Amino acid sequence: MKNILFFILLPAMAVAQSFSAQEITDWKKQAENVTIIRDTWGVAHIYGKSDADAAFGMLYAQCEDDFARVEKNYLTATARMAEAYGEDYIYHDLRQRLFVDTTQAIALYAQAPDWMKKMCAGFAAGINYYLYTHPQTQPQLLTRFKPWMPLLFSEGSIGGDIESVSLNEIKEFYGKKSGNIKEETNDDGEAEPKGSNGISIAPTLSANGHAMLLINPHTSFYFRSEQHAVSEEGLNVYGAATWGQFFIYQGFNEHCGWMHTSSAADVIDEYAETISRKGNSYYYLYANEKKPMQWKKISIAYKKGNQTAYKEFLAMRTHHGPVVAQRKGKWITVKLMIEPIKALTQSFRRTKSNSLEDFKKVMELRTNSSNNTVYADGEGNIAYWHGNFMPRRDPKFDWSEPVDGSTSETEWKGLHETNEMIQVLNPPNGWLQNCNATPFTVAGAYSPKKTDYPLYMAPDPENARGLHAVRVLQDQRKISLEKLIAISRDPYLPGFEKLLPSLLKAYDEVAPANDSLRRELTEAVEILRGWDLKWSASSVATTLAIAWAQQLRQNAGSKIPPRTDQLSSIHFLTEQTTSQEKRKALKETLIGLQKDFGTWKMPWGEVNRYQRITANIDPVFDDHQPSIAVPFTSAFWGSLAAYGARRYPNTKKIYGSVGNSFIAVVEFGKKVIAKSITTGGASGQITSTHFTDQAQGYCDGKFKDVLFYREDVLKNTERSYRPGE
Repeated sequence: MKNILFFILLPAMAVAQSFSAQEITDWKKQAENVTIIRDTWGVAHIYGKSDADAAFGMLYAQCEDDFARVEKNYLTATARMAEAYGEDYIYHDLRQRLFVDTTQAIALYAQAPDWMKKMCAGFAAGINYYLYTHPQTQPQLLTRFKPWMPLLFSEGSIGGDIESVSLNEIKEFYGKKSGNIKEETNDDGEAEPKGSNGISIAPTLSANGHAMLLINPHTSFYFRSEQHAVSEEGLNVYGAATWGQFFIYQGFNEHCGWMHTSSAADVIDEYAETISRKGNSYYYLYANEKKPMQWKKISIAYKKGNQTAYKEFLAMRTHHGPVVAQRKGKWITVKLMIEPIKALTQSFRRTKSNSLEDFKKVMELRTNSSNNTVYADGEGNIAYWHGNFMPRRDPKFDWSEPVDGSTSETEWKGLHETNEMIQVLNPPNGWLQNCNATPFTVAGAYSPKKTDYPLYMAPDPENARGLHAVRVLQDQRKISLEKLIAISRDPYLPGFEKLLPSLLKAYDEVAPANDSLRRELTEAVEILRGWDLKWSASSVATTLAIAWAQQLRQNAGSKIPPRTDQLSSIHFLTEQTTSQEKRKALKETLIGLQKDFGTWKMPWGEVNRYQRITANIDPVFDDHQPSIAVPFTSAFWGSLAAYGARRYPNTKKIYGSVGNSFIAVVEFGKKVIAKSITTGGASGQITSTHFTDQAQGYCDGKFKDVLFYREDVLKNTERSYRPGE
């Protein structure tokens, strides 16, 4: 579809927003209902008279810690990234606008229930009052936040399901340009596996006879804010809130806790549409009838030097959804969940759940489309749900591929009921785990059976983390919080179980007469031969194994079939690369390490580093600046504690920017007991003492005590104040 090309140039600047005297008076009055207590780690404990007051305080505190991240999430949600950051984001914004826009959000806000309007108003007031009281803060673009904005960002993962739609195909279809939008990758050319770990422990395996929960999201670093929100309307929740949201996304209250892991459950469908044209109009075939395509003009503003330009597109859609690509002569449309009011309701209401039955009632809203849920509660229950929103489809079609858009047979037949979803409640083995892998190993021998469910419910493959979690849990007894932390950091790397022996075999095949090659490789091979497959900051073998495996992956390149999952990729490297290729990769590894560091005998912690030296959202790293040794590795090789690290321009060491972020372990007894750690610290302000005060504990696995009860917060108070003070 040809885009409409014309440009309007206007000055590009964020104009300071003036607030009315009445607004300021109202905000000051609401601030009187809010107390923020910063504990000795800088974590914000927000106490509000009402839930809406707590929302006001949550957003005010988030802005204090990192306004730039709050704003960026809403630049994404409102499709204004290109307006702030330039034309590289035009197709990011277009993708967002194809599915949702501000006009829809404003209309939905008008229809929202009163309680939600109050929460959204508290959200906007908290941010705007922060901007009013902090005139030194210079927004990129958003100088006033509106109450309807949360309806564009109703789940905890920025972008949500829309992010799965290919930007490159959108660019090729609407921009008539080659798709060259790349995601950030590691040195080996592949992105760090996305996802999270969740583990729940039944009272039978707990040292104190209480249910326990591990909350371990893997995200880009500093993606969420550790917060505690309390109100006189029954809210008392602790955990991780995505910047700019008024609900705790992964966390716990005094009754129960929940951990969301990314799901591969099929909740989005592509339709291959048969298109015809008559004059200037387009039609699509449906039920033997040619129906007119729906269309609308979308104008994307983008920063062009010191000015703002506009690019317009003619967006096309059928009743299935917007056109996002053209393949093999068919236009491809996408159907996915767009239920902002219900999704925002579910996101907030779950934080006030007071029992398993109450939590299940919230699940009945069925709008948590991109996540699985690992659960534990004070009554001793543990539970797992694979997905939540699940369209009912005709199983005779392959829903992993585009289906025929011209027949009514491929329409969704409503949604599966929650009790029809893949789930486990209180399995006899006493534990549940999910590491973004198949649900059919979630409880070991007591897991659901694949044959009992449609294929589209769980196409998730197994991964090395999933195998690792099952192994480390199956023989555990008397689990304490400290032991659960140790489980979450178990150093074994199952990805090397067969891969490393294939290298040793390749070395052993070298003829004794080939003395030169043996001299080059023998010492390194013997170090690897004695390795226990466990990561360690002091381990040279860990460095050799990781660097060699990444080199082998890089050399294999396009030989690895597209969309190959993690375990299949490791199997490919083991079985489908030759002994010569394995030896060559090791030789190249030794040469590279020698060149970079003057020796290939580098302990893993000297290579794999944590560093935070700027407040920039985009990471900046420097070998000459202080950094900390990190013992754990990429999740690709099965490390439960995930650390996605790579080299950056002008660095020889590798630095992490994704993986373990906010982590908590929780025990539900008569009183909730919990420990947590977050990447770096609670504040995104480089001048704050809480910018990196948790970094060493994060690297070493030394968690801080969670202060859940007010009497404990008061004993560990660094500062208590009302917004605006």
